[in-house]
Amino acid sequence: MSNTTSTVDGTSPQHNVIRILGINVHALTLQELLAAIEHIACTRQHAIIAHINIHGANLAYKLPWFRAFLNQSQIVFCDGFGIKWGAQLLGYRIPERITYADWTWQFASFAEQHGLTVFFLGSRPGVAEKAVTRLQAQYPNLQIVGIHHGYFNKHATSQENEAVIQAINAVKPHVLIVGMSMPTQERWLLENWERIEANVALPAGAVFDYVSGRLQRGPHWMTNHGLEWLARLIIEPRRLWYRYIIGNPLFLWRVFKQSIGLAHFDNDSNAR
Repeated sequence: MSNTTSTVDGTSPQHNVIRILGINVHALTLQELLAAIEHIACTRQHAIIAHINIHGANLAYKLPWFRAFLNQSQIVFCDGFGIKWGAQLLGYRIPERITYADWTWQFASFAEQHGLTVFFLGSRPGVAEKAVTRLQAQYPNLQIVGIHHGYFNKHATSQENEAVIQAINAVKPHVLIVGMSMPTQERWLLENWERIEANVALPAGAVFDYVSGRLQRGPHWMTNHGLEWLARLIIEPRRLWYRYIIGNPLFLWRVFKQSIGLAHFDNDSNAR
């Protein structure tokens, strides 16, 4: 494996790109991520900024289309201590983990200060609205220009899907935050992004559930020290047991194999 450099856009500074299980992960800080979002929005580019955690890495390992989606995104940032540890096992350093449950509030402050307009798409009916209420209570000038739940027919030719795209295009937001499950949100963007008039797309998972308070998080001593997976497992054991009890060791085993040269990736093909 080699550690290369890549630009996140035509004029912004270079950031190290670390290749983990065939995924190009940008080693950047939160401030660098926010600056990249602003640059893309202000220069009216059309870019997807994705994130990766252990669950996503395991999905990308077995789903070539998903790995291709990540590697075709303009930025893929680290959302989880597992990816940081995987990078360390490979001899590299990612400066920080950027997780939506935390940094959405910092993004809201940044968007308010810089006049970025935002569209919220995803979660159950009413959840994104509650997230907006909580965010705007702290950042009253945050410009949320549209809200839509994620419970609609996502087939590319359906009337409901078309209505969602028209609602987004009517307001042309700087940033579209898509809060669906992984890889549903990535598949939806893959099939629809070319038709969407937004500058930045952020597939963000359960972001609205956390910001609204619908989902609990573990205490800070767990979430800040690499144990968020355990807190989530305790809160939702039935839904998440396989992801963490099986998925975490499997990810570390695959990274170990890569570190000793036993796992190879040919572009976006399967591992061999």
